[in-house]
Amino acid sequence: MRTNPERRAALADAAVEVLARSGARGLTFRAVDAGAGVPAGTASNYFANRDDLLWHAATKIHERLGPGVAELAAYERAAPSRELVAEMLRGLLERVREDRTGYLALLELRLEATRRPGLREALTGTIRANLDGTIQGHLDRRLPGDETTVVLLYLAMTGLIVEQLTLPEVLPASGSAELIAALVDRLLPGT
Repeated sequence: MRTNPERRAALADAAVEVLARSGARGLTFRAVDAGAGVPAGTASNYFANRDDLLWHAATKIHERLGPGVAELAAYERAAPSRELVAEMLRGLLERVREDRTGYLALLELRLEATRRPGLREALTGTIRANLDGTIQGHLDRRLPGDETTVVLLYLAMTGLIVEQLTLPEVLPASGSAELIAALVDRLLPGT
């Protein structure tokens, strides 16, 4: 396998774009090569098989959708509060809107995981680890709410994100900040 990290990252980004555009069935080495603008056969030199390509795409999606260093630093400087929780949720939604294809690709991977046990195991591990990290970070920062609160926020935001990206007319984007504020008010009343 080739080890050029920049080329591997470009191929993984192309895989994310292919997943979002064509779904898991359309994710082929040839499609990734075309999406990355590299010669045919390049992706197969970097990924052992389709499962390896799917795994690297999943990893790339989580990198792309995660908060940046500046965003994390701003959250760390802020005092723990309900307002900070709402700000963090709005930041998440904004990152997803900015990288719509990344989240759509994640949805495609989730669907594909229902048919591929190996991908399901890997994706479950990654998403569970992310959720556990979010819970622990919330508790360590002494943000209002407990573990169950964080899980409920996660579930609500997942639903809001899916609506915004797949059927945006159901819940207009203009109302998402108010929905997030109401969610925080109801899950973290008077804290």
